[in-house]
Amino acid sequence: MVDYTEGAGYQYHTHVKPGDVGRYVLLTGDPGRCESISKYFDDPKFVAYNREYNCYTGYLDGEKVSVMSHGIGGASTAICVEELYKCGADTFIRMGTSGGMQDDVVGGDIVIASGAIRAEGTSKEYAPIEYPAVATFDVVNALVTGAKKNGAKYHVGVCQCKDSFFGQHEPETKPVGPELLYKWDAWIKCGCLCSEMESSTLFVVGDYLRARTGAVLLVVANQERAKKGLPNPQAHDMEIVYKTTIEAIRELIKLDKA
Repeated sequence: MVDYTEGAGYQYHTHVKPGDVGRYVLLTGDPGRCESISKYFDDPKFVAYNREYNCYTGYLDGEKVSVMSHGIGGASTAICVEELYKCGADTFIRMGTSGGMQDDVVGGDIVIASGAIRAEGTSKEYAPIEYPAVATFDVVNALVTGAKKNGAKYHVGVCQCKDSFFGQHEPETKPVGPELLYKWDAWIKCGCLCSEMESSTLFVVGDYLRARTGAVLLVVANQERAKKGLPNPQAHDMEIVYKTTIEAIRELIKLDKA
């Protein structure tokens, strides 16, 4: 592969290099969240910020850990994971937001994704569509432990990942609206818990790299509850997601040391 940095020694998009990041990386979409997330670490330090990729590194229980933003969607997420992996990371947990799809998945709940529907395009350039997007079992278990320790109301199951935010929220305005509506109804009938945009790419790229992956998602609201006239509270505070993930990383560190 051509070195597009022309010998600068860092990754082209993320601007990180070996030694900058830990093996454990927390991922979030919004670059603006990274500094506040890093405050959960011991001795956090700013590493790099380029494009949508903002990175801080610190320590948990004596182990180097990092947080990096991946932007919106699968394409930028895949770049993020590939470049972090080249710099020594092998465990990735996405902390994100989502929209609930089942009636019992309410704003303020969290969803721990055990798998994801690949209704996006990036993962199709890694694996045939028949290959499932699934989280790593140990990471899912660690996230469940983290949720329990923090008293979170959580669900474990499948999330749906798409490329178009407005294709979900305004499908009737799109030329392929009938197809979007048909599939949305199918996902609900199959028991899909929530919708977001990145986890399926993370899981498939992680499998290809032989890396561990997981995702924990705040439910912001539930459009299906709104359609039925049910109470539809909104939630935007990500603290329970962060605390759940930090505890999960501690569990994985203990597991790895054992």
